[in-house]
Amino acid sequence: MEKRTHILHKAQVNNNCPECYSAEGLEFIFSQEEVQNKLYSKANKEVIEILHCHTCDQDIYPVKWTEDIEQVFDYHRKLAKPKNSGIKLKPLAYLLILTDALIITAIIYYLW
Repeated sequence: MEKRTHILHKAQVNNNCPECYSAEGLEFIFSQEEVQNKLYSKANKEVIEILHCHTCDQDIYPVKWTEDIEQVFDYHRKLAKPKNSGIKLKPLAYLLILTDALIITAIIYYLW
């Protein structure tokens, strides 16, 4: 199984960093993991939200967020549209299903 991370939305924020107090360098990153194998691919329902400061090179955790950062976070979270979390079959899976259906049909035909 292969896991891939897809970035749904990235946004530069002009708020002050709670760690280094720099007004530049904050960035929200919204991402979602997708599991893939030979038969199907499926995205997780969970969206990963990260606030990263490029000035002090640290991830800022929600405990340290100010009220202004939370408001900006809520706005950008609405812009991040997650992928459908249903299973998406690949061509090999369709081929296996079709082959199984043909085998079952042939067995039923020859038994009658």
